[in-house]
Amino acid sequence: MAPAGKVSGFYREGDDWFYNASLPSDIVIIINSIKFHLHKFPLVSKCGKIAHICEEHQSAREKRLSTVLEEFPGGPDTFLIAAKFCYGIRVELTPRNVVMVYCAADYLEMTNEYGEDNLLSRSEGFFHGNVLRNWKDCILALQSSESCMPRAEKLQILHKCMNALSMMVCTDPSLFGWPMMMYGSLQSPGGSILWNGINTGARIRSSESNWWFEDISYLSVGLFEKLIKTMEARGIRPENISGAVMYYARKYLPGLGRWQSTQSSKTRTVASFSLTPAAVNQKLLLETVEKLLPEKKGKSFCRFLLGLLRVALILGVDKTCLDSLERRIGMQLELATLDGLLIPTYSDSDTLYNVDCVDRIIHHFPSSESGLTSFSPPSPDLETSPSPERLRRVARLVDSYLGEVASDVNLKPGKIRSLAEALPESSRSLHDGLYRALDIYFKAHPWLSVTEKEELCNIIDYQKLSIDACAHASQNERLPLRVVLQVLFFEQMHLRSALAGCLPVLDAESAPADHLAGPGEMARGQIVQRDGWVTIVRENQVLKVDMENMRSRVGELEEEFSKIKQEMKRVSKSHSSLSSPRLIARKIGCRLLPRSSDVQTDFVHSSGPTPRTSAEQTRSSRQSRHRKSFSLF
Repeated sequence: MAPAGKVSGFYREGDDWFYNASLPSDIVIIINSIKFHLHKFPLVSKCGKIAHICEEHQSAREKRLSTVLEEFPGGPDTFLIAAKFCYGIRVELTPRNVVMVYCAADYLEMTNEYGEDNLLSRSEGFFHGNVLRNWKDCILALQSSESCMPRAEKLQILHKCMNALSMMVCTDPSLFGWPMMMYGSLQSPGGSILWNGINTGARIRSSESNWWFEDISYLSVGLFEKLIKTMEARGIRPENISGAVMYYARKYLPGLGRWQSTQSSKTRTVASFSLTPAAVNQKLLLETVEKLLPEKKGKSFCRFLLGLLRVALILGVDKTCLDSLERRIGMQLELATLDGLLIPTYSDSDTLYNVDCVDRIIHHFPSSESGLTSFSPPSPDLETSPSPERLRRVARLVDSYLGEVASDVNLKPGKIRSLAEALPESSRSLHDGLYRALDIYFKAHPWLSVTEKEELCNIIDYQKLSIDACAHASQNERLPLRVVLQVLFFEQMHLRSALAGCLPVLDAESAPADHLAGPGEMARGQIVQRDGWVTIVRENQVLKVDMENMRSRVGELEEEFSKIKQEMKRVSKSHSSLSSPRLIARKIGCRLLPRSSDVQTDFVHSSGPTPRTSAEQTRSSRQSRHRKSFSLF
């Protein structure tokens, strides 16, 4: 007896399904440990596979046949729909179950040979007539095909769905009135925007090409990969392909949202149905995303690749995927930013940043023009430039990176040298960035020996240091003495070159006012004035005047000093005359005949100081005059 409430139809008891009928069941179908207690006649009349099974077991004379259906598409739920159809119960086909029913009918061989308008032809007609003509139904059908993927591929169901979606992506969705979440229910069946239930007549502007990103992001990794490859084969633009792949990656890989472009517009999606996010393996997803990304270049694209590389290092993807990401970034390194290259170390390394990874990226940067092409039409954030400019950009970026990582106390000198020498010498017109990085490194590593510092300083070309950098380096106590001497030498060479360059300008300014210069001289004068050399020339003129004044003053001091010297010699001679014979005779008591000059001298001596005192006073006064003259200088 059937339980109460199960007067007709199917009912379930535990893991067993029964059909309420007056006749006992004579066949048991087992699918994934679920038993269906059914009757042979309705099944054999509709299912070719079950008919063959019954014929094979007819000779066994078994009253009740039991069989197991291995790998049944859709599982017990789908078989229940097929069984209801065999018993004449009305079944409803929807975009969510049509693929599984289609595959189940093919598995059971429910063709028109075993009954007119059988389940296989009915599900096939619904699939082609309804599902393939509607965007949302195709998405739902694809998402529900996970449980019957092999047979769905055999029946070309997936291929047909993906071709239909690819065609719809190339079409303006407003032409078909597909509802978008951007407007939600505020849209009429004709596609116009409604306001308080009133048709405004305004149409959805579908100039944006990312309206379909959110919808396909609900597919599993395998289905998403197949769909993207189908779109590529159908000729979808690479920027749309990369946009969809980047959107899918940001949705399922945490941390990538930080590397999203700030100019991304609001994403649309279908509003009349809801989907559940797919359960994805993040490691498998990242490796798949890397393969799907086109070989293109762009600022936002390069920024996304750097974020993807960080997540790849965290997840520990295989080496092939890492090498490919580093190669992609290296080939468009001129579009990278400093914050993108500052990749933290996620392993047990002592360094704060992953310098080895950046070193490999820099070595991937080609010295010639990159083989990558920009998105077509060209992205507005991409600036194409020749190879020399690309090299200079990368050199400035590397110098800035060295300045940031140089403060890491665990960073080895060899890493600094490897990063600095990764680019050719022609990439840097000035070495101020390298000098700044080494100065920061020496400050953070005071224990380095003089030999290690000199080896690191060898990467700097002192002739390419600016005047400010030379002035700083000449007074830098952290640099080795030999390096400081080299800096001073080249600084003097810079000054000589600067002064030599000023001579033509000086001659031009000293020329008569009515002198007419030729076109070449006028152009040269304009260049000098534009470069700011006029100020330097005037300063040099003032300096020359000051030097001439100083030279004349020194000459006056030298002449005054020679006069003082002669007077001192004269004083010394007068001092020696004090020891004459007349003075000696006077001391011993002899009186000599006085001369007229002696009388006058005695008269002076008697009325003034002694000769020695007078000489000393004269000498001291002249010495004070001499000292005063030098103090003026």
